[in-house]
Amino acid sequence: MKRISAFTVFAAVLIIASCSGRDGLHNLTILATDDVHAAWFDSTYSGGTRTSLFAVNSYVDSVRKADGAQNVLLIDAGDCLQGDEAAYYYNYVDTLSEHLFVRLMDYMGYDAIAVGNHDIETGHPVYDRVTAQLEKRGIPFLAGNAFRTDNGKTYWPAYKVFRRGGMKVLVIGYTNPNIKAWLDESIWSGIRFESLHTLAQKDVDRLKKKTKPDVTILAIHSGTGRGDGSQIENQALDLYQSLKGVDFVLCAHDHRQTTRQSDSIALINTGNRAKFLGIGKISLNIEKGKVTSRSLSAGLIPVDRKKVDTAMRDFFRKDFETVKAFSLHEVGMLDRDIFTRDAYRGMSDYVSLVHTVQLAASGADLSFAAPLSYNGKIPAGVLRFSDMFTIYPFENSLFTVEMSGREIKDYLEYSYDKWLAEPEDEHTLRILKREDPRNNQSGWSFANRFYNFDSAAGINYTVDVTKRAGERVRILGFADGRSFDSEAGYKVAMTSYRASGGGGLLTHGAGIPEGDIDGRVSGRYPEIRELIYGFISDKGLVDHETMENRKVLGEWKFVPENLAAEGLSRDMELLFGKP
Repeated sequence: MKRISAFTVFAAVLIIASCSGRDGLHNLTILATDDVHAAWFDSTYSGGTRTSLFAVNSYVDSVRKADGAQNVLLIDAGDCLQGDEAAYYYNYVDTLSEHLFVRLMDYMGYDAIAVGNHDIETGHPVYDRVTAQLEKRGIPFLAGNAFRTDNGKTYWPAYKVFRRGGMKVLVIGYTNPNIKAWLDESIWSGIRFESLHTLAQKDVDRLKKKTKPDVTILAIHSGTGRGDGSQIENQALDLYQSLKGVDFVLCAHDHRQTTRQSDSIALINTGNRAKFLGIGKISLNIEKGKVTSRSLSAGLIPVDRKKVDTAMRDFFRKDFETVKAFSLHEVGMLDRDIFTRDAYRGMSDYVSLVHTVQLAASGADLSFAAPLSYNGKIPAGVLRFSDMFTIYPFENSLFTVEMSGREIKDYLEYSYDKWLAEPEDEHTLRILKREDPRNNQSGWSFANRFYNFDSAAGINYTVDVTKRAGERVRILGFADGRSFDSEAGYKVAMTSYRASGGGGLLTHGAGIPEGDIDGRVSGRYPEIRELIYGFISDKGLVDHETMENRKVLGEWKFVPENLAAEGLSRDMELLFGKP
């Protein structure tokens, strides 16, 4: 196995120390990944290729050879355990073996990993098991802002000290502070999460006094953000601009690769899915025990998917074949191609399938759902388990929430306000042309996050593109013929993310105070992907009758129809090109 043992590194450090003492020039290289989302294998299960940890490791090995393994730290900033069939298989199917993720981290010689919100999303049985297995391998899962509710101690370790490059290095890890808005409390029971704005500096001061490090690194699963203190889940730039005594901030979460640096601190965000490897370098010159000069730099190394560590691929080949066989097993049949982008222009087979499953599983009066795959395709023919990840890529559970008719209408108005431009705008969809920091390319994109574009099923309604925000939605009645009463109460099916306040549709849209949402929850059900899988398995064929049953789904459309269709077609072409 290729992992550099702790003993080897420590011995090398002792040799260097014995030869040169503390005085002299000391160099440290920090390698960083984040939001890999289980892009572990270089091959998709249907034969395609992609960036992967197999490719990342070839770069890691080359840096270790060039700089000396004793001078390199490898750190991940979280969101490791969700996003691919491989993670799903070892999270929920094979729960007895040592988790594949743990073995991969050990093979590559990762030194520390911050806990991501999607790692917590897997649930206590998964992340507790992974935490324990990582600990046995000597790799800490770090989250210094996640505290136990029973004794006030951190649920995961907050930090670890390393000896590298002839220096003492303090690594402090944090998870996303906005977990409550992402996940239902049942998933993170017994834990509370704190913002990093005030906590991080206190921790830095306390831990630096305790450990007396030469270099201090923060690995945080928090997005880069704006740097104005306005975003609780994207605080990295806030910390970069305000922290004292920190050399590197390794951040994550928003999938936006970027680097920043000044004379005293650097920030690295590698984006997502192993497309880039972050690299930070720091040099300290020490004379008579004191630092006389200091320099640092930060950059991103593009990862070539073809430059794979073939030895690593061979080592994990059996795991790949196991996951491949699981992923390609037949679930059912589909009688037509489904394109997820169709969801942005009106009722679509894609979202209608999700609505159908949510209504059937919950018995709710109506359902809210949004597109979760931006531009995916599920081809007609055999549906395999891997297709479930295109239909539903996240581990959200199904909830029902009690809402009034008025709140339902306000909720939808808020959703379509994020989705549609104002009448005087030249566009129908709320889109803009901008540089995408995730790929450094300029193009058209939605101004807001598409996974918050909820539509409703179980009712009939129209959305008028000529009206202003708050005046667009007209609810005509229920699909089964019942009248819709703005003062009556209804049971509404939605994701656990939405029922936790995610996207602000319940709070800012429906106007339900955040503290009241949990009391509105009337039902909790299994994961929606599992429900879709069971629905298709039982039915066998997903056809016209399934996805267009107006007696169940009702109907909604943009109006005036001709005007809306013209504007939507024009904007869809800007977003996705000519059909």
